[in-house]
Amino acid sequence: MPQSFSIEELSEQVNEWCSEHGVSPVSGQAGNSVSERSIRYYRTLGLVDAPEGGGYGEKHLLQIIAIRLLQAQGLPLSRIRELLYGRSLDELREVRRRGLAEAIRVTASIRMAKPVEDELWRMIPLSEDYMLVSRRGTPLTPDQREAVLTALRAGVKIEQRVRSTFGLGVAGQILVHDLSQKPEHLDQV
Repeated sequence: MPQSFSIEELSEQVNEWCSEHGVSPVSGQAGNSVSERSIRYYRTLGLVDAPEGGGYGEKHLLQIIAIRLLQAQGLPLSRIRELLYGRSLDELREVRRRGLAEAIRVTASIRMAKPVEDELWRMIPLSEDYMLVSRRGTPLTPDQREAVLTALRAGVKIEQRVRSTFGLGVAGQILVHDLSQKPEHLDQV
């Protein structure tokens, strides 16, 4: 028989999993832990299915873990709903697997990219639509600026390290981050 949780137990299970795996939302967009109130709110937004048979099960647990993994990527709840709506249990298991692998990879790259003493972040306007960020404030030559703009116009990937958000199709580059477009690879999960 499938495991069933009360809303309190579901909240505890999610928080234990997130704590164990170091998953938390970025930029304070959500609380550090999932409360019963959060779960109810997620239900009203259509992010979490209604309880079945008086309790919550594995699918509910996976839905909330997926929400937390996507919040850790900086996605807003409206976008998360678009990505997770109607997902099956198997698809949610895959999201958890890929999301955890992505979280581990990103955490490792963040550890390697710690600030340095002479760090001076500088934003360099490229055009009306694009801006480049330089970690050490290094200016661009006119030729470099034009090469970056040419690559953007051609749709060339500028930065390889940016995630695909574990197979849900949210792709981005350091210079291009448009979550309003329909994901291309959403059907692959």
